[in-house]
Amino acid sequence: MANEVVLLDFEMSPFAARVRIALEEKGIEYKSEVEDLSNKSSTLLKMNPVHQQIPVLIHNGRPICESMIIVQYIDEVWSHKPSLLPSDPYRRAHARFWADYIDKKIYPIGRNLWASKGELKESSKKDLIQCFKILEEELGDKLYFGDESFGYIDMAFISFYSFFYTFETLGNWSMVAEFPKLVEWGERCLQKESVSKSLSDQKEVYEVILQIKQELGIE
Repeated sequence: MANEVVLLDFEMSPFAARVRIALEEKGIEYKSEVEDLSNKSSTLLKMNPVHQQIPVLIHNGRPICESMIIVQYIDEVWSHKPSLLPSDPYRRAHARFWADYIDKKIYPIGRNLWASKGELKESSKKDLIQCFKILEEELGDKLYFGDESFGYIDMAFISFYSFFYTFETLGNWSMVAEFPKLVEWGERCLQKESVSKSLSDQKEVYEVILQIKQELGIE
């Protein structure tokens, strides 16, 4: 059976970026259908009726939702190398733990940083810095979170590299000064074509965030 792969996509979404990276890592041909999130398509509403969010991977007409679930699906269906998850059960569980941590912390706290002001903004800044400290400790002196090769945890986190400039600018800190290992890791990941072609430019993301802040009336 022929493989028809369609990604309901949005360029600046860190969650869609994860799926794009996974597809590129596996060498899978796919069609990207970019969504207008202010006017969601009937396809998106049909394929993800519960959350009505991107990304959605449509494989031979069947939808898979939620970015890291999609990444796992890609790894299992296209099981030829490179494998995105470790083969060892403990390391696989470890990778899933950190991906879950990233999902539960980085986006919601980061969004509070740029979409709020006053005490909530300050507390979000402290929380996000603490998250980065924990992640840098986990990275340690390894090349990647998965040790010597780019893998599942890296895929979960690198999608937020595009937001580093936004975080440090609006939070008034320096990623290079505070978290040099994370910045070096990000630059190392960007040397991979699958990553560099899938991520949005940091300054472009910042400009979009400023526009959203203005629309929300947040100075």
